[in-house]
Amino acid sequence: MTAHSDALAGLVIGGCCPASFIDFPGRVAAVVFFQGCGFRCPYCHNPQLIPRKPAGAYAPAEVLDRLAARRGKLGGVVVSGGEPTLQPALPQFCAAVRAMGYPVKLDTNGSRPDLLAGLLAQGLVNYVAMDLKAPPARYALLAGTRVDVGTIFRSAALIAASGVEHHFRTTYDRSLLTPEDVQLIREMVPTGSRYVVQPCR
Repeated sequence: MTAHSDALAGLVIGGCCPASFIDFPGRVAAVVFFQGCGFRCPYCHNPQLIPRKPAGAYAPAEVLDRLAARRGKLGGVVVSGGEPTLQPALPQFCAAVRAMGYPVKLDTNGSRPDLLAGLLAQGLVNYVAMDLKAPPARYALLAGTRVDVGTIFRSAALIAASGVEHHFRTTYDRSLLTPEDVQLIREMVPTGSRYVVQPCR
């Protein structure tokens, strides 16, 4: 076992994919799925990760041991969810992964700008993909809960100003979003940032 158990106390991991060719642009990467999400998106493809307490969980130290054993075979690690920034010990986890020499990609819904700011300031992530769910007036519908849209804009601004490679993305569910909605979301994207519209499957 690694020596990270104390620092990672309370960190809840709901799943781990040993290798993905699509989640970290240009890299073969492991994907670590963190448990818990404050949103309830109607098209969520990982609903089992929404509850804070899963039926079964992966021990963080064991996940780090697996990643350490695969050095030289992987090109990076994706921290995803759920919503990983709900985990207070996420910076410590990312620091442990970075210490192994892995680049880290963060998938986030942008709901926790304070923790995000710390990750960016400490150089703990190399790539960020942030979801933009809907135009401001419809955010609650697409997120499935009330949302302080100001936090979404703040997160987007932090990412755009960080110098870290990134993109913003929208899952386009045609039963919930119109083409006009997508155009309004495009206007939320910071100048100079890449934006991807992905179909809802």
